[in-house]
Order: sequence, then structure tokens, then C-alpha cells
Amino acid sequence: MDKIILSEMDSNFKNEIASQPGAEHFKQCFTCGTCTASCPVAEVHDDYDPRKIIRMSILGMKEEVLSSDVLWMCSRCYTCYALCPQGVKFTDVLGILRDMAIKQGYAPKEQDMQARELDKFVQDLRCQLIDQKLHPNENNKKKINDIINKELNKKWK
Repeated sequence: MDKIILSEMDSNFKNEIASQPGAEHFKQCFTCGTCTASCPVAEVHDDYDPRKIIRMSILGMKEEVLSSDVLWMCSRCYTCYALCPQGVKFTDVLGILRDMAIKQGYAPKEQDMQARELDKFVQDLRCQLIDQKLHPNENNKKKINDIINKELNKKWK
């Protein structure tokens, strides 16, 4: 990462976030790393780091945060929310950041709904794959392949 020049950052960004319902304890994060260590997305995606998103937000890196693709990677499992010793409620904070990104023109308004639909799709696919592993069946295998191909061909606006 390049040098962070605090005088060029939005010093009110953290207050903007913390003023929203669900983000009241946002500024209490002491970067212990519990959120990132427990995150299933961070486990498989090196660029996804909830602790870094919070730190960048507190530092006022508004444009970098709101324009980042990583905002849309969270699967909303709430593990970080449940385990945070400071009660940061990162899943809620992320929802606020997504909403801000849409309202401020960093992301199209449809993106949040598309991410929610994809989360549901992934959970359904996971269940179908487990079922297929436990009870192999050629018809189900074909069905899984078909739904994956269909999803791969969907475009986000």
C-alpha cells in the first residue's frame, strides 16, 4: 500500500459510519484480528480482510473503501459479529458501507440485491454439493452443472 497522508483523508468518514444504527461501536475496534481470523471469506480470498476495511475507514480512506470490490465479498455469515470482543458488529458496518457506496455513486443500486441473491445461490449450491457427495447421482450432478453454468452467464449491471 502507498503512503497514507492523513491530511488528504476524510477525517469525518468514521463519524459518518458510527452515526448509523448498528455501527455505534465501530470506532472501538482495536484490530485484534478476530474478525479476519474467523472469516470464511478471508480464509479463501487473500484480499478480503475485515480488520483492514475497518482500519481504512477509521483512517478516513473513504474513496478507497467505498470503491473497493471487497465490500461485496462478505457472505453475511455473522461469525465476525458474534466473536468480536469489542462488539463492532462488522456485518452491520459492511451493510452501511455498501449502502454508502451505492448512495454516493461508487456502485450501482442493484449491486446489493445481486450480492444477496448470489449469497443465497452459493448456500443452496453448497447444500446440493454436500448432498451429491453423500449420495452420488448423475441427474443431480447434471442439475448442479446446469445451475452453475446458468449463474456464470448472469451479468451484473
